[in-house]
Amino acid sequence: MNYDELITITTDVGCLLLANGAEIYRVEESMQRIFYAYGVKTGEVFAIPTCINVTITTPDGRPVTIIKRIPTRGTNLDKVERGNDLCRRICRSTPEFKAIRRELAVIEHRPVYGLGFQVLAFALVAFTFTLFYGGSFADGVCALFCGAAIKVICHNMNRFHANSFFVNIIASFAAAAIALIAAQFNITLSTDKIIIGALMNLVPGIAITSFMRDIIAGDLMAGIIRLTESVLVATAIAIGAGIALTMTRMIWGV
Repeated sequence: MNYDELITITTDVGCLLLANGAEIYRVEESMQRIFYAYGVKTGEVFAIPTCINVTITTPDGRPVTIIKRIPTRGTNLDKVERGNDLCRRICRSTPEFKAIRRELAVIEHRPVYGLGFQVLAFALVAFTFTLFYGGSFADGVCALFCGAAIKVICHNMNRFHANSFFVNIIASFAAAAIALIAAQFNITLSTDKIIIGALMNLVPGIAITSFMRDIIAGDLMAGIIRLTESVLVATAIAIGAGIALTMTRMIWGV
């Protein structure tokens, strides 16, 4: 048994899950089950949203440790589901490490929806939430453009690896500015409902759910980290929309 290769491939599986939005307990349990499947009973896994620390002890008493940082994280439940399926197949049949690496590469390079489809999805989310919060059909149409602008801005800024805090500020500012400018030409628009509906695209709903589950499961450090991330996102959204509202009052006096 090549224990260095085992701990490396197991950590790669854990990183795949963690980087795509899996819960901490899911990541740790999946990695430990892989160790058990290959006969290692001393695997210790400590994961937080930004890092995985793994240690195993070989039969001759030699500790093997690896620490891997997660530089970027997102939410891709398709990859999480396929990573879970891969873990189950590994535990069931203990394939060769080369086969596992091929499976990981396939999952990592799975195609995602194109930019046009994602822009449409953001626009429809904004439209639907605007109607949900009591907006009119005209408000929903305006929210379509706000939601589309959010996705276009996020996509282009992420291409340059911009800090997510500033990405959320710029995106929320643009959405609020479009709604406020549109209201100058149509005074019947409810800018508050349009802005709220559009900004729902940026609200970290899954992150909020995950930090609550982590804390309930006893992973306090991971839960606090995700709570902090959620608060920062909410702060960035508020700052961006607040700047747009303030500028509107300064320019048009409303």
